[in-house]
Amino acid sequence: QVQLVESGGGLVQDGGSLRLSCAASGRTFSRHAMGWFRQAPGKEREFVAAISWRGGSTYYANFVKGRFIISRDNAENTMYLRMNSLKPEDTAVYYCAAKSEYYNVDKVDAYDYWGQGTQVTVSS
Repeated sequence: QVQLVESGGGLVQDGGSLRLSCAASGRTFSRHAMGWFRQAPGKEREFVAAISWRGGSTYYANFVKGRFIISRDNAENTMYLRMNSLKPEDTAVYYCAAKSEYYNVDKVDAYDYWGQGTQVTVSS
């Protein structure tokens, strides 16, 4: 069992930066692949980035490549999403999620555990 809590969201101007954190409880955190997703009002939840359990493999949605960086610290049971060059279209609730294997990491239905989300708002 893994419990996830996101933090770090907020209001930022166009071009600004934020770092989201996902704190996990449960002794098997380090054995799970992790992902970030987001959901804007009226839209479906979409994949943002994923990282393997050791952090050696990462995968990004095309729309965040070069702007966002996913990382994790297994000693601290925490995953991060550094978001740079934010745009108004990045406005959404951001969710972290965990799954046991590093495959289909861009599929919402593939994840077993979810956090409650943190709001990111980018003003123009």
